[in-house]
Amino acid sequence: MYFGILGIMKNIQLLGVVLVVAGSFLPLVHVPIIGNWNYWKLDHFLAIACWILAAGSVFGIVNNSIKTAKIFGVLLVILFVFTLFAVKLQASEYFSFMPFKSWQDKLAGIVKLRWGWIVEFLGAFIIILAPIRKK
Repeated sequence: MYFGILGIMKNIQLLGVVLVVAGSFLPLVHVPIIGNWNYWKLDHFLAIACWILAAGSVFGIVNNSIKTAKIFGVLLVILFVFTLFAVKLQASEYFSFMPFKSWQDKLAGIVKLRWGWIVEFLGAFIIILAPIRKK
């Protein structure tokens, strides 16, 4: 029955996992002069957490557990949102030595998010929204 509907849904969810893992190696943040940073350059522990959650969703997909795959997909989205807030907060804290708040905000604004986040969120939402069907 792997080549039926069940196989197609599994393949779609596995595509979502591939997008999440591949997205962690794409540029996520651009810091002027330093360059682009991926998940590993942002924080090693967050990158490892992303890969562990992706492996957990693979476990759910392979074992036909809709609930497990969706839980890990939601945890991935939460991790990504947490990382976005952490990046913005860290950029603001990095320039805290500036005497005026407006200067801090202006310099923190030069740290830009890159297109890798689209791939990350797309992969997580595919894991969540493409349910696998049981027999």
